[in-house]
Amino acid sequence: MAGKNKNNGKSDPNNKTVAQNRRARFDYFIEDVVEAGIMLTGTEVKSLRSGQASVSESYAGVEGSEIFLINAYIPEYNKAHVKMQHEVRRPRKLLLHKNQMSRLIGAVNRKGTTLIPLSIYFNSRGIAKVELGIATGKKQHDKRETEKKRDWQREKARVMRERG
Repeated sequence: MAGKNKNNGKSDPNNKTVAQNRRARFDYFIEDVVEAGIMLTGTEVKSLRSGQASVSESYAGVEGSEIFLINAYIPEYNKAHVKMQHEVRRPRKLLLHKNQMSRLIGAVNRKGTTLIPLSIYFNSRGIAKVELGIATGKKQHDKRETEKKRDWQREKARVMRERG
């Protein structure tokens, strides 16, 4: 698919993950994954490089014909001047191709679908990227089923290790 990562979900050794939303795959069914750029200020980039960001409570929202990352926490950069500091939870514009943007906006307009940031990372060229997931919410029984599968996989791996 055009919007997916080339490595099909496998971690790339050149990518440095800054923040990861670990609960996203537990709370949502992830239908598709898209990589997007983020429009950042200088102090935000410096703060991201120190690795102290959080995307656990954030989401991507549509405003007009643009998509913004809302409620992502990027702390202030300590070594910058007070006037140069950024707002910690400001909306940040996501950079996408027009066809990707229209596809995501169409997906969000469907009932029960939202855009969840899965991670923020620096790619091999040193550019900050966001991995967005097109997601639908899980019900409580779906979450229990996910937990059962995960426990079974863990148990199966333990038994296989013991047997050699």
